[in-house]
Amino acid sequence: MKFKVDTKEKFTTIMLNEQIVNVNVAEKLNEFCMPYLSKQVKNIILHLGSVEDMEEHAAYKIVELQQAFYAANASFVICNINKHIEEKLEELELLEVMNVTPTESEAWDIVQMEEIERELLDSDDIAFNGN
Repeated sequence: MKFKVDTKEKFTTIMLNEQIVNVNVAEKLNEFCMPYLSKQVKNIILHLGSVEDMEEHAAYKIVELQQAFYAANASFVICNINKHIEEKLEELELLEVMNVTPTESEAWDIVQMEEIERELLDSDDIAFNGN
């Protein structure tokens, strides 16, 4: 699996440099990403700008990976997918359960908003006044 990693304050961007994402690539991606759940910066942005095609089983693996992150109270946002992959995910009825944005900048925004949401939901300081 060829990729580039860029860690920021609130998230890590993984830029996949593969033309085709098959099951083996998806499994290696899973093995690489899961340890992030125990790190301080556990949010992931998966940049798929170089990917031209994705096998069906690989798409299901990535959905499972994304769901594992959300179950662990972390963000996993996918960005820059091409039209062909988007159509394939739509046909598989996976696009609606995935957190996908057109650009990396929008993915950053999603991670930031989800972080704020988690902080607010975890806070005991919030008191709602019914007046």
